[in-house]
Amino acid sequence: MVIFSNLQILTDMGLQKNMSLVVRDKVIESIERVETVLTTQTDPTVEILEFPENYYLVPGFIDMHIHGAAGCDVMDATPTSFTTIRQTLAAEGTTGFLATTMTATPSEIENTLSAIRDYIKIQSTVPGAAILGVHLEGPFLSPNKVGAQRADQIMLPQKSYLEAWQTLSENSIKLVTLAPELSTSLEFIRYLKENNIIASIGHTDATYAESRMAITAGCTYATHLFNAMRGIHQREPGVITAVLLSALVTAELILDGVHLHPAIVELILKVKGAEKLVLVTDAMRAKCLQDGLYDLGGQDVIVENHIARLKDGTLAGSVLKMNSALRNLLAYTDCCFSDAIKMTSENQAKALGIFARKGSIAVGKDADLVVLDNVFNVVMTVCEGKIIYRAA
Repeated sequence: MVIFSNLQILTDMGLQKNMSLVVRDKVIESIERVETVLTTQTDPTVEILEFPENYYLVPGFIDMHIHGAAGCDVMDATPTSFTTIRQTLAAEGTTGFLATTMTATPSEIENTLSAIRDYIKIQSTVPGAAILGVHLEGPFLSPNKVGAQRADQIMLPQKSYLEAWQTLSENSIKLVTLAPELSTSLEFIRYLKENNIIASIGHTDATYAESRMAITAGCTYATHLFNAMRGIHQREPGVITAVLLSALVTAELILDGVHLHPAIVELILKVKGAEKLVLVTDAMRAKCLQDGLYDLGGQDVIVENHIARLKDGTLAGSVLKMNSALRNLLAYTDCCFSDAIKMTSENQAKALGIFARKGSIAVGKDADLVVLDNVFNVVMTVCEGKIIYRAA
């Protein structure tokens, strides 16, 4: 049993002061007054962790869109790379994530899905953030908005591929990014909805009308809003406007100060509201490393001043950390702390259908927790009751 004491605990009731949180057997057992827990606790084997009263205990972050970190990429498809990514993410407060693939040949995607399937079965034996499933970013993308993906491997959405890949991965695919204007997309979106897979609008040149049809068919998510998308025009509102105006769609934001101007972030929050936004990193293997030349999906990426671009200047993911995204959100907007944490944890858990056990701090839920200091540095990360990161 572990007791977290003295710090501010963000529960469904808001920030709670002078409280202690008790973890037993992977779950949150109770949240009680500090003096009640500490005066009644007599078990010498219990670990009591006391922190400064201006520190925060919040639900572990969930990253729905992450390709790699610390020199490793999901498409490496090796246990060593998965372990490195998991342990690196733990240091930024992430307790769960979707391993995100790239547009590649079918055989490369299949190799990666097989490797993830096998690794998920043994991941609990190695400390680190949990792989919650797969985000398939491509290959069903628009050739006009391919971004840093491989244009030579994009294809029309095909149900047969998804059926085979989901069988191969043992139902690990949780989210699929696609361009809704492609000729086979609407039928494909309906298939995803019927099979409880999130259909996400992304890498798209869709019109407003095409986007609305996709949302009606079952698209409930948008990949890195504003990026790799048709822009807004007063006579053709486009996909961005459709996403902003729909109460059905949850949208990703990359808050690294590059992908979105702070004023755009403020605008999105005012229009969309905190309940339908999620912070993601879209990070690639250069995260946590020095500037230099790296690989992303077989393409050279130059990282300079912590900005990742292809040689033609196209943004190629990011080197962003989740706690930095949280810090930027609070700096860019007037968002309150509890709403900001919704965008790092709760909304992701709801989108994935796992909010009954993850995404907030409540009795009976998984003990996925992160301790932050008063400037949002990560002090400790806990995944299902196990401490997976401690700051030096």
